[in-house]
Amino acid sequence: MTADLQTLLVLTPHSSGALPADVLLDMLGPAAFESQLREAFLRRIFLDGDPYTDLIYALSGAHHVQAPWSRFAADLNRERDDTDDNGVLKMMGFDRGALYPPGFRLSAEQRETRLRRLWDPFDAQVQAELAGTRLMIVGHAMAPSGPALGPDTGTPRPALCLMPGTPEHPTFPVDRWPALQAACEEAFAGVLSSSPDPRVTIGEPWTTDTLSQRHHRRSGVPAFGIEVNAGLYLSEGEPIEGTLRGLNAAFGHFAAHALTLV
Repeated sequence: MTADLQTLLVLTPHSSGALPADVLLDMLGPAAFESQLREAFLRRIFLDGDPYTDLIYALSGAHHVQAPWSRFAADLNRERDDTDDNGVLKMMGFDRGALYPPGFRLSAEQRETRLRRLWDPFDAQVQAELAGTRLMIVGHAMAPSGPALGPDTGTPRPALCLMPGTPEHPTFPVDRWPALQAACEEAFAGVLSSSPDPRVTIGEPWTTDTLSQRHHRRSGVPAFGIEVNAGLYLSEGEPIEGTLRGLNAAFGHFAAHALTLV
C-alpha cells in the first residue's frame, strides 16, 4: 500500500480557519483586537469551512497539499475569475451573513493582489505535486443540508458524495464509476451504518469538483472530489468521539482501492 500511496495526491482546500491579518482587519475592523470577538468570528469561519478534513484525509505515504488559509480569504476550489456570490472571493458566509462591514468593496487591484498572494501559490503547488501522480483526490466536507448560499438550500444531503465529473466531461474514467462507488460503500460501511442517509452518491448534490476539473484538464491525471457529510462527525461544532479516526481509516482503505482503478 505504501508504494501505491506515493503516487496519490490528496488536496484539502478548505480545512483551514486561518485568515491573514489584513483580511481579518478588513472583515472585523477594530473588533479584530478584541479577543472574545475575534475568536468567536474565527470559530465561525472555521466551522463554515470543511473542519477537520485535514485529519480525515491524511494518509501516511501519500502526497498532500493543504490550504494554509480559510476559503473565506480565497476559495481555492473556485476558478480565479469566478465573481459569483459563492465565487473565489466571498463577501458573505454560507448563511448569507456578511463577512465585511456595510459598504465594503474590493477594488479590482485589491482582488488581484489577494489572488496573486493566496490563490496563485496553491495552484502552482498542486501543479508541481502532480508530477509522478497517478491519482488526485480532493477532500471536502458538506453541511448535513443545503445552506442558504448554495444550489440545494434546505435539502438533506447523503452521507458521502463522489464527484468524478459528468459523463460528457469526466475527471475519472466513466466506466470505473460503479467500481469507485462500490469501493467507497465498502470502505465506509462501518461509518455509514449510523447515518440517517447512508447513501454514497455520484453527482448528488455536486457532479464536479473544480480543482479536479482544472487539474485533470491541464495534466490528464485522473481526479475526483469526495464530500463527507459533517453530520457524521460533528455535534454542535465539536468532533464526536472516535469519528475522525474512523473516517480516516475508512478513507485509507478507499484511497488504496481507488488507486487500483487507474
